[in-house]
Order: sequence, then structure tokens, then C-alpha cells
Amino acid sequence: MFLQICLNTQRWLFSCLFIFIAGCTYTPAYNHITVTPADVEADKLKNKNAFSAIGKAATILSEGDLVMRTGNDFTSEMLEQLCLKNKTYSHCGIALVEHDSIFVYHALGGEWNPDEKLRRDPFDLFCNPFGNRGFGIFRFDLHKPEKQRLDSVVKEWYKKGLQFDMKFDLATNDRLYCAEFISKAVEVATKGRISFSTTTVKGFEYVAPDDLFLNQHATEKLRIHF
Repeated sequence: MFLQICLNTQRWLFSCLFIFIAGCTYTPAYNHITVTPADVEADKLKNKNAFSAIGKAATILSEGDLVMRTGNDFTSEMLEQLCLKNKTYSHCGIALVEHDSIFVYHALGGEWNPDEKLRRDPFDLFCNPFGNRGFGIFRFDLHKPEKQRLDSVVKEWYKKGLQFDMKFDLATNDRLYCAEFISKAVEVATKGRISFSTTTVKGFEYVAPDDLFLNQHATEKLRIHF
């Protein structure tokens, strides 16, 4: 039900949330949760290990790598359902190396990005364990000139402030959603050498996150679960 709503309404996220809340006709009983000092220490250790894993992952990143992440909130779980072949990840971005730092460019909408413009976040922020259950790194078989073109295309679109496409409309290029942003940037950079399959549900066609990392030109380099 959620998937059909998501794919056929302009503001699919808010509609899904409204229907989800409206459909709850009962008052659930909540168990009291007690957080002990041991729980706090365990959480600190988990986050410490997560950031250590992120730091090690940064050392293997290359220009143009595809970075996938698995969000830990309800919206991310809903977005995972858009993937019909592999539901591991809910969001994606492109890594670009700038001097000695790595940034992930990605298209994001909703309350996490009020102006809905393309974002440029440090790699450790994009993968942070507070909002995610894990992440993965995939590498396209890009030639050096293609990496340079990808860098130029992504930065050009970022400077233009392209906004998030809440309609998930592949026919338009002035607004892009996450997987669409990456698929079109890579296709432009490779002059069509690398293209992506699409997913169709109820006659609605879109590029899903799994259409990206399951592409024949993408190789998994690392997968981390916090």
C-alpha cells in the first residue's frame, strides 16, 4: 500500500505518513524502557567502533565512488521498499575527493533538507551511526576522463542548486531525486557508456537505489553494518 501511494502522489512522503497515522485506530501499550549505565557505555562503544569503521572506509574511497547508506528511521525503511531486488540500502550519494577531504553529494528532501537543494556532506556525516544502521561503497569502472567529467557535472548541478524531485519524474532534469541524480550524472559523464536499468510498479517507472549498486559496471568494495 505504501509503495503505491509513494509512486502516485506529488508529496508521497507526507501522504504516506498521514495514511499511516490515520489508519491506527487503536492506542498501543508502550513498555517502559529503563536505560542503565551499561546501556549508555555500550552505545558509546558502538558509536566509537562505527566512526572507526567510517575512518578506515575513507582510506579506500576513490573519486566517483557510489556510497549507499541504510537509514534507521521510518522514512528510510519505507524507501527501502522501493527496491524490489535488494532492500539493503535506502539512500545514495557520489563521493568526490577535494584536496585531502571526501565529500558525498546527494539529493535529499523532507525535513532533513528544508531547501531541498543538492547536498554536499563530509563522508563521516553522510554515514554517521546516529542516523544510519550501516553503509556500503561501490565503484563504477570509470576511466580517468569520465571521473573528471563526473566531478564537473556533479559540481555544476550543485552550484545550480538543483532541487529534490518529490514527483520522482524521470522525464524532468530540473529536479532530481537521489537515485535519479546519480544515474543521470554517471550517464552524462560516461556519455552513455554506463546506463542504468529502471524499476516499474503499477506502470510507474523509476530508478531505485538497488538499480545503482546492482549495475554490471559497479563493484562492491566495502559493506559495513553498525
